[in-house]
Amino acid sequence: MKLNILYEDDAILACVKPCGVPSQGDKSNDKDMITLLKDYLFDKSDSDEEPYLAVIHRLDRPVGGVMIFAKTPEAAATLSDDMQEGNIIKYYQAILTGELPDEAGELVDYLVRDGKTNTAKIAKKGDKGAKKAVLSYEVLDVLETDDGVLSYVLIELETGRHHQIRAQMASRGCGIWGDTKYNPIFARTKRRYMQIGLYSSRIELDHPVTGEHMVFKHEPEGEAFEVIELDEF
Repeated sequence: MKLNILYEDDAILACVKPCGVPSQGDKSNDKDMITLLKDYLFDKSDSDEEPYLAVIHRLDRPVGGVMIFAKTPEAAATLSDDMQEGNIIKYYQAILTGELPDEAGELVDYLVRDGKTNTAKIAKKGDKGAKKAVLSYEVLDVLETDDGVLSYVLIELETGRHHQIRAQMASRGCGIWGDTKYNPIFARTKRRYMQIGLYSSRIELDHPVTGEHMVFKHEPEGEAFEVIELDEF
């Protein structure tokens, strides 16, 4: 697989994760981004040692887009702290089936992860295991199609909960296009969607060594986004 490396130096690596590829190893034993990138780093190195690489954030398997990795333990620690403190800004673009009530807004929920079904469910504050989930959105376009109304939405993810965007949007009756896990429109289909209408399109962060503010972006691609005419933002 040819890797799309957006940026690389001694501390960090930014690349585009293809839809359908796991962020890191899972029970499927399919090639994941960590393995692919370690192979890439090993092949270009003169050392026989396995290269260090750490995941800073994860993307669900059917979600494509920009990912950031740390190449040293020090960079990993700094970026992990920045992520926890909300200093790394993450934007997603999404195709929703349905229409949100407002053109822009903030969604605040509490989510509980169900390990048995590998899903996140809306809960009440104070419920066991419930974690606050916050995102902001802006509706970029609404389209009437043969398959119903589709909304093209820009999302800023303020917290990084398990399946957060997918669960929060589905709870408003606007599930992600192609999402057989949360969107009832697609849950009934026998087709397996390797891509859903959700894409990590922009990440902003301060470099863990130099402090330089950096922006990495990649416009959405693939079947889910072919139904709309994308605008850069």
